[in-house]
Amino acid sequence: MKVAMIGYGKMGHMIAQAAALNGHEIVCSVDPFAKDATCVTGHADEMAARVKDSGAEGAIEFSHPSPVFANISALVPTGIPLVVGTTGWHDRLEEVRASVERYGTSLLYSSNFSIGVNLFYRIVSEAARLMSAFDEYDVALFESHHNQKADSPSGTALDLAHRVMESMPRKTRLVTDCFVRKPEPDELHLSSVRVGAVPGTHTVWFDSAADTIELTHTARNREGFALGAVRALEWLVAPNGEGNRKLGVYTMKDVFNDL
Repeated sequence: MKVAMIGYGKMGHMIAQAAALNGHEIVCSVDPFAKDATCVTGHADEMAARVKDSGAEGAIEFSHPSPVFANISALVPTGIPLVVGTTGWHDRLEEVRASVERYGTSLLYSSNFSIGVNLFYRIVSEAARLMSAFDEYDVALFESHHNQKADSPSGTALDLAHRVMESMPRKTRLVTDCFVRKPEPDELHLSSVRVGAVPGTHTVWFDSAADTIELTHTARNREGFALGAVRALEWLVAPNGEGNRKLGVYTMKDVFNDL
């Protein structure tokens, strides 16, 4: 498959390497700063034109929260299947969904493409469902990442929090700031730390007066994220069960449902 890479920093290079190892060809790489990108630009329209002209059969967007929505808006009209790993735009998901439908194309987004993290999502959801029957257990989340990460809390942590809230109806409000008062019973606290070179750690605590149950996923490196993004694009480009092109907006949950 011919692949275009939007965002050619450390993660973009790693995804490009994972794509090559899986037999794919990077025909276009776009970044406003990377000197080794085939297109050095920060303009979304120019980026989309270069991607379309490259003959790419699929595109992966791993840039930065500030340009990601503009990048998506420019890429969707090209009709090229698009995988988006950048976060910070999900509040505009319905706009993107409408655009994808209008242009008859496909997009898959996730805050984390790691196979292990997506399994962790399911484990946490099931644990929260079991714990919801026991009011003596409270729950909280913690995440830590390297000091170059641009957003806080992480998209993965937010996904985990929403999964906990879906499975524990008594938690109805998410708090990501520090507390200067005691938390209310319906509040779910999510705290974040940015330090050093930590690839990513996410922990969910279920705590009672008697004991603590702690679930943690720790990434050793970012290779799992890169390979997962490539596999997501492979899934998106492949025909659906009826042999037709996939259309619409998908997440990694859809990929796992096909496994």
